[in-house]
Amino acid sequence: MQKILFLLIVFPIVQVQTLFAQEQIPHLQKVGDEQQLIVSGKPFLILGGELGNSTATSMESMEPVWPRLNSLNLNTILVPVYWELLEPKEGEFQYKLVEDLIIEARKHDLKLIFLWFGAWKNSMSSHAPAWVKLDQQRFPRAKSESGESQEILTPFSEETLEAEINAYRHLMRHIKGVDAGHQTVILMQPENEIGMLPSARDHSRLANRKFKEEVPADLIQYFQKNKSELNPEFLEVWKKNGFKTEGNWAEVFGKGLHTDEIFMAYYFAKYTNQISAAGKEEYALPTFVNAALNRPDVKPGDYPSAGPLPHILDVWKAASPEIDFYAPDFYNPRFKHWNDLYVRQDNPLFVPEHRFDNTVAAKALYTIGHYEALGFSPFSIEQIPGEPLSHKEKKLAKVYKVIDQIKPLLDKYRGQGKIEGVLLDKEVSEAKFVLGDYEFTAEHTFNLGWEPDAASEEWEPSGAIIIQTGENEFYFAGFGVSLKMKNLKDKSGRVGILKTDLGCFEDGQWKVYRHLNGDQTHQGRHIRSFVDDVSIQRFELYKYD
Repeated sequence: MQKILFLLIVFPIVQVQTLFAQEQIPHLQKVGDEQQLIVSGKPFLILGGELGNSTATSMESMEPVWPRLNSLNLNTILVPVYWELLEPKEGEFQYKLVEDLIIEARKHDLKLIFLWFGAWKNSMSSHAPAWVKLDQQRFPRAKSESGESQEILTPFSEETLEAEINAYRHLMRHIKGVDAGHQTVILMQPENEIGMLPSARDHSRLANRKFKEEVPADLIQYFQKNKSELNPEFLEVWKKNGFKTEGNWAEVFGKGLHTDEIFMAYYFAKYTNQISAAGKEEYALPTFVNAALNRPDVKPGDYPSAGPLPHILDVWKAASPEIDFYAPDFYNPRFKHWNDLYVRQDNPLFVPEHRFDNTVAAKALYTIGHYEALGFSPFSIEQIPGEPLSHKEKKLAKVYKVIDQIKPLLDKYRGQGKIEGVLLDKEVSEAKFVLGDYEFTAEHTFNLGWEPDAASEEWEPSGAIIIQTGENEFYFAGFGVSLKMKNLKDKSGRVGILKTDLGCFEDGQWKVYRHLNGDQTHQGRHIRSFVDDVSIQRFELYKYD
């Protein structure tokens, strides 16, 4: 109340209303060592799913999808918005589909993250309007090294940028008008999996001219200012050519595909930054850009080059300050490797797209526990509407349910070194971590040999989140994981399990189902939850001589 009275004295009423409105817009906030998404003034954790690319092109196709999404215990869906459907004729905007998606999402108690399929979607310009595609003089294409035009709009065209900014501004203005008071839409993704193919850079006339020019001063200044914080793989490239600060692209970074990719990354990032900035002027929702990950030993141009990939993320950060974070899309198995690269330089982790396979339930637990991520989202979440839920869908639904129950604990202890996550399979069946005075050894429960599938060739991945809520008190949420503990501070005695309860949270209150100090803990030897048993357990430890 005192704060409000002070503001009323110092600022006019209109300014106070503006201040409070801005404060309530979804935004990122630093909590301890981690970033957190704030929606309607409260911490929000994305338990998400991304729709297939064409599912949301009409409300008829969405009708059977909504109940399925609810059955998966999602709280957020990632949905494309298509430039070609928003602005089918230049200057004529069709908002009904966007409005209907927002209204239906509200009815089903779901938040929305809109993926703007504008100039680029999976590298290509497939979702640009027909009037853009057909006018190639006004909206020129990128060209390969051999001079062939690509189904990719060049980022060097001012005409293309102005046309897309106009469309994106209209979209954000309309979202604000229909949703600012509800905050159904919580994040925006301008463009989708930007990348250059089949050459490492655009060889159009506009691009070639830029390539011969001096490297922009703002980029060099960013590298000089942040030299000690640059990612090592990018720093090595700059170092190899002598840390040069003047010259054209080849002179500063050396000749080669690596320089072609750096060049394109800067202009892709600069273009996307202008889209994001224009949208934020209308409605300042946070934005992120996703990346199609490259594979080992694949050269630029053979993968979608110049997107926000870890080895060139410094270029993106320099050129796109209006992008709030960058995110990996997963269709390869190196999950820990890539996530470790993306959380550098205080970039909060969000996994907006992961192949919907039997690993996603365990990975959701690991992502939110180990990285304290903003959220997780499998792709093509709707699968086959009307069909019974598959095993992987049921497992994900159970995991999302328990994560939602422990969310108050995740919020309370975020960024304090009191939360950890594990991800286990046959190749990595054991992991160690420390919480407080205790070192934990986590093992896949198939190591115990008691489950029917323990002898199989492939093990279903398992995962868990462990939260320390007191000196000797912890919560476990997950499946297929067993825990053993030892005290690192006091090594004179052994660690025992004082008490273990299986339960749930109802209205934020812990409710005990069963006391588990018998066979379920192997008479006090370990905490465990088998692969088919997604559970929450509260346990206390003690020392005995």
